[in-house]
Amino acid sequence: MLQCNGSRVSQSIGVSGVITRASIPVARLPLRTSLRQPSHVGALPRRDISLEQTFRPSSIASLRQRKQQTPRVHASAASAAGDPAEALKTPPKPWPGIKLVPLLGSVAVGLALRFLVPVPAGLSTQAWTLLSIFVSTIAGLVLEPLPTGAWAFLAVTVTIFTKTLSFQQAFIAFQNDVIWLIVVSFFFAAGFQKTGLGERVANMFVAACGKSTLGLAYGLSIAEAFLAPAMPSTTARAGGIFMPIINSLALASGSEPGKPSAGRLGKFLVQAQFQGSVHSSALFLTAAAQNLLCMKLASELGVNIPNPWVTWFKGALVPALLGLLITPLLIYKLVPPEVKDTPEAPKQAREALRQMGPMSRDQVIMSATMAGAVVLWVLGDQLQIPAVVAAMLGLCSLLITGVLKWKDCLEYSQAWDTLFWFAVLVGMSGQLNNSGVISHFADIVGGKLTSMNMGWQPVFGLLNGAYFVLHYMFASQTAHVGALYAAFLAMMLSAGVPGVLAALSLAYVSNLFGSIAHYSSGQGAVYYGAGFLSLKEVFSIGGVMAVINLLIWGVAGSVWWKACGFY
Repeated sequence: MLQCNGSRVSQSIGVSGVITRASIPVARLPLRTSLRQPSHVGALPRRDISLEQTFRPSSIASLRQRKQQTPRVHASAASAAGDPAEALKTPPKPWPGIKLVPLLGSVAVGLALRFLVPVPAGLSTQAWTLLSIFVSTIAGLVLEPLPTGAWAFLAVTVTIFTKTLSFQQAFIAFQNDVIWLIVVSFFFAAGFQKTGLGERVANMFVAACGKSTLGLAYGLSIAEAFLAPAMPSTTARAGGIFMPIINSLALASGSEPGKPSAGRLGKFLVQAQFQGSVHSSALFLTAAAQNLLCMKLASELGVNIPNPWVTWFKGALVPALLGLLITPLLIYKLVPPEVKDTPEAPKQAREALRQMGPMSRDQVIMSATMAGAVVLWVLGDQLQIPAVVAAMLGLCSLLITGVLKWKDCLEYSQAWDTLFWFAVLVGMSGQLNNSGVISHFADIVGGKLTSMNMGWQPVFGLLNGAYFVLHYMFASQTAHVGALYAAFLAMMLSAGVPGVLAALSLAYVSNLFGSIAHYSSGQGAVYYGAGFLSLKEVFSIGGVMAVINLLIWGVAGSVWWKACGFY
């Protein structure tokens, strides 16, 4: 019998309990074709015709089962002869372009602001138009009518086409050194993945700490904190290193995603790593892209932080370490694993390290390069070497030694995508500040808060809490920072909050809300997508840990920041 599948005809011939199959181009074989032997050769023995693959009679049932499970468009020769068009009919393809409903929602928000809300006194029409475009841009980052980079390109094109910004104003942020530091840091992440150094480090910690389930969680958490300053993407760390290791450990213990056995080990490890990752990202300036964006936005508002890498690390040290110490234990109580001991985990890690062999040449160079970059970041002010130059020197060493090829950099699309949309957001935000939009609203809100005579301390707590809760409306940490960081920082400054304290606290919070939901960060999508967690578990544990994290950073952090001289 002939079966039509797409543009090819699939032929099955049943003879003497044997099934054969061949795929033959439609153009070369008429639909009414018989492969029977002519009647005049009846004296010849009948032979099976095998065009591609022969199956044993015992496998007929399994073949039929596979055919039933695979949706295909079939047509017999007879039915095809009656209606060839029907036989070759395929489902209509979805519209491949922009998503229309998210597009309408994103544009409608900006148009409503531009034409339905009066321009406030003291602001120009051009500034109000820029704010409207910026609001639509942020709405698009949340609703995603197009990928982030493409949507940013549309937004910056609109600003130039409407003469809201000149070409030079729209693209001025591409000269920003912080943005290029982010891009180069992404290439470091590519080096960690390509050389296998990240996987080696993670397995070393598992081998050292993984005899118990709780120890395993601590080992993975410490490993991420160790890698964080050199990998500025929690998504890359989650998807490229830690989720594959967790999945392997879980399956080895009989814990499978999407099944009741997920609670044996996998659910606990995923939650512990997911919740702990926010502290690793907050510990180092270069551990997440949004950290660098925060510092850039703060400098545009006049808050200049001396020796930013060291100052950031000093301010985050105590609350981040407390978070890293407390989180696995709390998750152990909230999501108790059925498997308490994991004696096989260190064995698996040691076996993985044995198969890797000694550190390769590329891994040694990668390690030395990152150690040198961190030293230069720490001593940058004394040596008068900017952080971006230190990163560029590190990348040059990787290119010169062949650890990374330029093709590797070109193919690491995440870096170039981030460069573009990050620069667009920073550029728009800077122009909004230059046009007086941010200071206008900050003065209004800050004035009302000041008139309540609460003092800057209650205002500091209220604004940080509001900034945190508003992240439930965002599907990207960097989009949240681009939309609200400058405005909230300006409100704090208007209320009298010390500049360094205000800038760093909001920046730290920009990491903490990354684990409140499955859509709240890139790593959230990775860990939820692994299949060990239900949505209810993600939101419930995320909500509990949100309160605990705010208490850790709000209480212990405030005491520590006082000791650091931030206020």
